[in-house]
Amino acid sequence: MTPCTLYEALGTLTDPRSRHGRIHPLQAVMGLVTLAMLMGRKSLASIARFGRQHDASLAHALGFRRGKTPSLSTLSRTLRRFDPRQLEAVLSRWIAGRIGPDAVEQISLDGKTIRGSRDGDVPGQHLVAAYAPAVEAVLAQVRVDAKTNEHKAALELLGIIPLAGAVVVGDPMFCQRDLAERVVEAGGDYLPVAKGNQPGLVVDIEAGFAFEYAARGIAAATSP
Repeated sequence: MTPCTLYEALGTLTDPRSRHGRIHPLQAVMGLVTLAMLMGRKSLASIARFGRQHDASLAHALGFRRGKTPSLSTLSRTLRRFDPRQLEAVLSRWIAGRIGPDAVEQISLDGKTIRGSRDGDVPGQHLVAAYAPAVEAVLAQVRVDAKTNEHKAALELLGIIPLAGAVVVGDPMFCQRDLAERVVEAGGDYLPVAKGNQPGLVVDIEAGFAFEYAARGIAAATSP
């Protein structure tokens, strides 16, 4: 089965707008946003300007029936209605359809604040992402809201991506018992970093390795 294109995947999004007053097809709008962002346009104003800078042939190719792309205000109203989780799910399915089941041998957990998302006193949008280095793709990401933290967001994230056969790695933030249990239950392995946030665990790990090293030394010394 041939994997669908990104444009086709965007066409599966549920339109959050009212049926009344719709001028531009949602798939065309999302296609324009995606294309403009791939061309380096990062703000809604620059995306709207990108659409106006090209002739009607691009608009028709993207699916705008009137040969005209949306204005800044229309883009803003449309995108504000979106459920980010639905868009993330669609993008995750599109990525999964383009990589083999054995391609994801390592999954890296990482939390980042989106650049440019801070607005005055309003803090920036913080996300926890699952990144597959082998295919250079973000498999999925979830938002860290004000009432939770990266740890809890990572638990949610690990519940929506396939982990069987993969090794999950992460920084000390993700060195937590319940995260390790979630990975093992899903058929994966884990290799987080243990540092100052888990001093007791670090001592236990060091003691375990020291015991193993000593046991091997004794076995070697007493073997015939």
